[in-house]
Amino acid sequence: MTILKRVGGILIVGAATAAMVSLSAAPALAATFSVTPGGSFSFSGSGQVKDQTTGTVAHCTINLSGTLKSGHGLSGAGIGSITSASFTGCTIATISVSVAVHGLPWKENVTGVNATTGTAKGNISGIDLVASAPGCSATLDGTAAGANNGKTNISYKNSTGKLTLLGNGNLHSWAVSGCFGLLNNGDVQKASGSGTVSPKQTITSP
Repeated sequence: MTILKRVGGILIVGAATAAMVSLSAAPALAATFSVTPGGSFSFSGSGQVKDQTTGTVAHCTINLSGTLKSGHGLSGAGIGSITSASFTGCTIATISVSVAVHGLPWKENVTGVNATTGTAKGNISGIDLVASAPGCSATLDGTAAGANNGKTNISYKNSTGKLTLLGNGNLHSWAVSGCFGLLNNGDVQKASGSGTVSPKQTITSP
C-alpha cells in the first residue's frame, strides 16, 4: 500500500506540474472591445504638427469621416476605417499651406480602455500627407515618403465624444524641397489637437 500511495502521489504531483506548465505556456488572450452604435461617423476639430528639431508648427482645421465596427468581441486592430480626410485653412505662421491626403483608408486601432474614466486609447495608422506652400513642399509619413504608414496616438472619451491627438507616434517629414530650414528630411513631427466625433460612440472592454 505504501508503494501504491507513493506512486499515486508522484502521478498526482506530475499531473499538477504538467498542468501548471501548460497554463504558463498558453498565449495570453487578445483584448477585445465593444462599440455602440458604430457605423458611419464624422470628426470635426483642429490640430497642429510640430517639428521637434526646428520648432516649426503647422495649424489646420481637420475633418474626417468613415465607419466603425459595431458589436462585441471586436479586435482593436482596424476597429475603424477613415475613408475621407481634409486638412483646410493650414498655416505656418502667416504662410498658407495646402495639404493633399494620401493612403486612404486610414485605420483606427484601439489598444485599451480605462473603465474608470471611460477613455479608449489607440492610434490612427496609414497616414500620408503632402504639404505644399510657395518655395516649399514636404511629405508627412512614417518611415518614408509614400510609405503610407504614418501613425499618431489618440484617445477618445465616451462621455463627451471628444477625440484627442496625443502628440506621439512615428510621424516624420520626408521629401523636403525648399522650405527655408523650417523642416528637414527625417525630422520627428508630433501631431496634437482635438475635436468631436458624431454620433457619439461608446467603446468599452468587456
